[in-house]
Amino acid sequence: MAFFLGIDVGTQGARVILVDHEGGIVDSRSKKFVINNSFREEQSPDLWWEYCYQLIDEIVLNLPDGFNRESIIAASVTSTSGTVIPLDANMNPLHNAIMYSDLRSAEQGLRIKKIACKYVSQGYTGFNASSGISKILWFQESFPEKKQDIHLWVHASDFIVGKLCGNYGTTDYTNVLKSGYDLDKLEWPDYIFDEFGFQKGWMQEVVPSGTVVGSLSCDLSERWSIPQIDVVVGITDGCSSQIASGAVNPGDWNTTIGTTLVIKGVTRNKVVDDLGRLYSHRHPEGYWMPGGASNTGADWITLDFIEQLDQLTAEAESLIPTGKVAWPLKQSGERYPILAPEAKEIVPVTENRAELFAANLEGVAFVERLAYEIIEDLSLEKLTAVYTAGGGSNSDLWLRIRSSVLNVPIYKCKEASGALGAAIMAASHTYYDSLSAAAMKMTSIEREVLPNESLVNSYELQYALFKKKLIELNYL
Repeated sequence: MAFFLGIDVGTQGARVILVDHEGGIVDSRSKKFVINNSFREEQSPDLWWEYCYQLIDEIVLNLPDGFNRESIIAASVTSTSGTVIPLDANMNPLHNAIMYSDLRSAEQGLRIKKIACKYVSQGYTGFNASSGISKILWFQESFPEKKQDIHLWVHASDFIVGKLCGNYGTTDYTNVLKSGYDLDKLEWPDYIFDEFGFQKGWMQEVVPSGTVVGSLSCDLSERWSIPQIDVVVGITDGCSSQIASGAVNPGDWNTTIGTTLVIKGVTRNKVVDDLGRLYSHRHPEGYWMPGGASNTGADWITLDFIEQLDQLTAEAESLIPTGKVAWPLKQSGERYPILAPEAKEIVPVTENRAELFAANLEGVAFVERLAYEIIEDLSLEKLTAVYTAGGGSNSDLWLRIRSSVLNVPIYKCKEASGALGAAIMAASHTYYDSLSAAAMKMTSIEREVLPNESLVNSYELQYALFKKKLIELNYL
């Protein structure tokens, strides 16, 4: 037997799992962050590490008698894409982590996008407020007195990797896409230094996802009574959930609905979107992983419906299709599948709280369908099935709605968490010889949800109304 630690630092909490080489979960621990009203703008990286340390403590120090600790082989980390942290020469944060959802760098994002389009022909230029590079420029312009103290810029998962093994200076293909790295030429492009005044020493070395970048520190090895296991470079949350769902081979597609909605797939050729809505990560086996991240997700459930969730779900069963046009966008503006910085939520007229809940479920499914329509147009590949992950995949009602809106089967994996994706990544080049091999052995489908013919027909009409409304509002 071989075992792997997967660490997931999310927007609202951290999770750590210990799994075996077939994906069986030995233990899983999670903890919610104590957050304030500005948690979408900034968070403390040291708090992240404190929670991760405690969770690994709980798992490793409470292993059953007879467990062979020598069989723990590797660990890896996943966290939010576009979240960045400036470190000083001692690898301590100069500032809180600037979160992917922080909109203060919107103006910098527009400037960067304009300049990037001058220099980049086929690479990623869809920079906006959610991009790491925008936040780096925002910080530089907002705190000029701190520029001289910046030693390194790292991404969220890199910070935890650094805490585990001491290597803060290396990151992976998925983390650097929104920080300006050229995934075609595999280099940091000159324009980010020439145009924005970034220093080359600030930028990390970039390696394929799954690369071993260090060994667990002696102190932590002694603390947890485990070997100095391999530490594998981190990966972004959307890609990690995609991996956990099993969508790692060409033709596979995944939708993860957590705080946001993230769509990822695998193609043999790079998918280029001139509007910047869709972007392509580089697959460690040479393929491409196109996808996009929406500001729409399941956060509206936590914010508005969590206290009556079971009751509302039961009532909503008999209310679909609602025929309503809803869009539960809780943030200001949308980035995918449409670029609409002025977009606001669409609330249908109803006094029935359960009907509003059901209409919101449908609205997110319509956003998902619109995203896949764009993917089909750009990739010239037809959608045939969707793997799904994230908290939103736990709702049977929502799965039925989504399958009928998309009119394709939806496969829900038995365990499709970001933490499992991190564990699979940890195994991909330490125990297995590839990501594909690791995912094949460590993932399994829990259930298949097929479209309901009656709902399919109704949702065709309702989806047309949804798109018409977006056009009327000049969002689409």
